[in-house]
Amino acid sequence: MRRTTLLVAAFAALSLLPAPAAAHPARTTDATYHNDAATPGADPFVLFDRPSGHYYAYSTEGADPGHHFAVYRSPDLATWEQLPGGALVAGQDGDWAHDWFWAPEVYHNPDTGLYFLFYAGRMNRGVAEHFRYADFEEPCKVGVAVSRSPAGPFRDIAEAPLDYHPYDPAYHDVNLIMDAEQKKPPATQEEGRTAPLGTYIPYIDPNVFFDADGRIYLYFSRNAYRNWVWDTDLGKYVEESNIYAVELTGDWWRDPTGRTMPAIAPAYRDSNRAPEDPPNVRKDGYVPVLAHGSDKQGWENAHVHDYAESGGQRKDRRWAEGSTTIRTLDARGNPRYHLTYSANNYENEFYGVGYATATGPLGPWRKSPANPVLSQDPAQGLYSTGHGSVIGSPDGEQLYYVHHGRPSTTSSRALYTSRLHLGAEVSIDASTSDEPLPSGVGPLGMRADERVLRPRAGGSATTTVRVTSARGGEFDLANPQNRVHAVLRPADAGTVVVRGDQVTVTTTGHRAARLTLTYQRRLADGGYRDVANTGPRHSTPVRVTIPVSGHR
Repeated sequence: MRRTTLLVAAFAALSLLPAPAAAHPARTTDATYHNDAATPGADPFVLFDRPSGHYYAYSTEGADPGHHFAVYRSPDLATWEQLPGGALVAGQDGDWAHDWFWAPEVYHNPDTGLYFLFYAGRMNRGVAEHFRYADFEEPCKVGVAVSRSPAGPFRDIAEAPLDYHPYDPAYHDVNLIMDAEQKKPPATQEEGRTAPLGTYIPYIDPNVFFDADGRIYLYFSRNAYRNWVWDTDLGKYVEESNIYAVELTGDWWRDPTGRTMPAIAPAYRDSNRAPEDPPNVRKDGYVPVLAHGSDKQGWENAHVHDYAESGGQRKDRRWAEGSTTIRTLDARGNPRYHLTYSANNYENEFYGVGYATATGPLGPWRKSPANPVLSQDPAQGLYSTGHGSVIGSPDGEQLYYVHHGRPSTTSSRALYTSRLHLGAEVSIDASTSDEPLPSGVGPLGMRADERVLRPRAGGSATTTVRVTSARGGEFDLANPQNRVHAVLRPADAGTVVVRGDQVTVTTTGHRAARLTLTYQRRLADGGYRDVANTGPRHSTPVRVTIPVSGHR
């Protein structure tokens, strides 16, 4: 069995790969794309929506005012169209939090037709109830909203975050013995161990994984706040974020009304309670997935000396965040789990991506010695690469990692699409050059709404042009990577103006003419080239010709 067939079998149940297309198996397109950093975005999660034939990307940044989380759609994983508004309407949903709305991820249940949005936010009420202290600095949790459309808007299932209270009973809460700024921890481990034991865990960056046996897991990143870890190599405390997991029940996923809030599996509820705890105190469990100390890699140390280098303005920190978990089968049919994650500060050019593997969803996980598999490349003008999601090409033959990055160290974050190779190892091809479109996007279709243009004498006529993928996804012709090139013959019959998908012909005489419209893609050097559908024997330009009637 081919490796790609194994990938299709493993990914299909998770909606990461669309079902393979049967039509035109030998036909494709010679269109290319390049990462032009033109679409604002951060922490993108991509979903392929089979009913519409579009990919949807959900982003921390880029929403219109009054909304949380930008929503983009694309037929090709490369040219994105921002949809109006955002995933959540601010003040209407997500109001259990007041800021730090981060890392949206959306999952579609084809049986119920529902789309579930998981997102992180920083609580604005009930902080002491959830974290013991009212002045808890980073009280982040995860909310869940639902919609019947991938475009949203999504509505919170409950006006509260997940009913999950992860608690670390073994942590010496050194924040309680630090000064008010809490940037300089104890100088020795002995002093740190004098702090009281136990703290509630703030968490962000949800990633839901649906395993082949029907079990559902929530992976998340523990905020670095209140997780000072003694580093024996450095001889000091470093505040770390780690990746953890907890199993979820499946009632919420099966509920056709979308009114059931996800819940943690009973085995994790109160599993970290002590015998002396009062009956009304929640202390839930979790499974550690990734932590620097248990699997050290030097590339994750870009910020462990920030306190001294910033003159006391920043903490010494490490990050492990933005995880995505996927399952494949090896050549013998055995499951293998891969978890991508990002390390270092997203604001820094050294932000990058590593991965770990396991034989089960809860580990034990081991990081790859090849890490990082995605990192800055100054030669390509590519920095701060990270926090993406894995998605398949339309025909299921290729994998991609859609992530954020920057074209310079001072630029804002933008969406990038990079080819991901998954075999014995994971590799990611970071590129800002011209790359072929994902397999299965083509053959492309092109049509005009008007079969014949009939301008009045001395007047004009307009038609709308549509370019579609093999799956029916429509290209945004206002995106500069797409262009309709128009030629009127004879040339002196009139003038043509193209604005996005609108083509207007204004005649100057009485003769009939022909309008030829050709779909073009922009190249990395700024030029454009005609696009063709290719086959084993010949190529056919993506083109449509429309008669323009004469008038008397």
